[in-house]
Amino acid sequence: HAQQAEIRRTSLLEQAESLGQSPPAVLLLHSLSDNEVSPHCYTWWGGKFSQQENIMTLMDAKGTDYVNMPSSQEWFLGKPLHDEESTIIHHYAFAENPSIFKYPDFTASWALSIPLVNRLTNKVKNEPLKSDFTIDLKHEIALYIWENGRGPQLTAVPELCTLPQDAPGAERCATTLGRHLPSCGKPVQKEDVFVAVKTCRKFHADRVPVVKRTWEKQALLLEYYSDFADPTIPTVNLGVPNTDRGHCGKTFAILERYVSDAVPKTNWLLIVDDDTLISLPRLQALLGCYDPKEPVCLGERYGYGLSQGGYSYITGGGGMVFSHEAVLRILRSGCKCYSNDAPDDMVLGMCLNALKVPVTHSPLFHQARPEDYSRDFLSHQIPISFHKHWNIDPIAVFHKWLRDDGESTGPQNDFKEEL
Repeated sequence: HAQQAEIRRTSLLEQAESLGQSPPAVLLLHSLSDNEVSPHCYTWWGGKFSQQENIMTLMDAKGTDYVNMPSSQEWFLGKPLHDEESTIIHHYAFAENPSIFKYPDFTASWALSIPLVNRLTNKVKNEPLKSDFTIDLKHEIALYIWENGRGPQLTAVPELCTLPQDAPGAERCATTLGRHLPSCGKPVQKEDVFVAVKTCRKFHADRVPVVKRTWEKQALLLEYYSDFADPTIPTVNLGVPNTDRGHCGKTFAILERYVSDAVPKTNWLLIVDDDTLISLPRLQALLGCYDPKEPVCLGERYGYGLSQGGYSYITGGGGMVFSHEAVLRILRSGCKCYSNDAPDDMVLGMCLNALKVPVTHSPLFHQARPEDYSRDFLSHQIPISFHKHWNIDPIAVFHKWLRDDGESTGPQNDFKEEL
């Protein structure tokens, strides 16, 4: 990701030079400390942007002006997304008419005018953030800016696009999606990913069969962990009583088993729920971009208490991926559950925060169902996972969103580029 950021910085500087502009300040947030981030104003762009006199201008790839607006006013610009139905990931906001509220697709980039940046900077300094949890940052930022109607709504900018660079119509776009990441090497092999499925006796008859009918066959090394040893599945009883929520005791028992002689040694551990739907070939392609010798923790990142010195964590439903080194560091640190039913993903987040091990976000993991995400947001994704069977046909969801032709190399190349 640091390599990608440097490529983007170089591209922006080269574009500014080609337009005869002074080099812009390009800040890479991962290189800033927590204390450095908030005083800066920054905009994220994948295309060309200029501000001359009092007019803010968007240009396409050829330098053609498309959008001009007074930069003395408050502007919040982006490609709008909306919810088709009220969703848990947005705390069921605007339940009577969820499509009325627009929020930006970060993939297309988004921008704020300097007057808005200045006001928000003062607001952040003087008013504590009201929500403890950060779940979907793009929606929460839009709510924070809108401020119950006191601030600007998102203004749609058609030139902010999520089209591939070589797609028809992309020439009109100020931003497009690149086709390739830096060289990641080959996808990791099946024998290098150990899969741990968390389940319990009451779900052996309904959830486990879904796993077996969908993605279990994609795994070479997989175990089901339960509170009851069922030889017909089979499941492994870890000796940890089932809890209605949290499952921290079970997850830490899985980590201990993973580094023991009870299972084959692999570079990667994937922990999922029994109602997680996932594509292991796509995950293997993504893991080719990471070094298992480093402490890598990967998935959909949430946050807790971030404005008060909190921590980030990988939300468990979408799948938690750990390198072998990351598991070793967690266990050697002495970090433990404060109870068996503590939230395992959040406890692990606290452990990793104390260890100064970052969690890596990928928007291709999903804590919820496809219905819980904007249709436009998913339209340019090749997702890795979804979660929950509630009010859906999970097998149909798997075949629609996550199934690939395992006998063909074509889909592998396609989703490698997306990842």
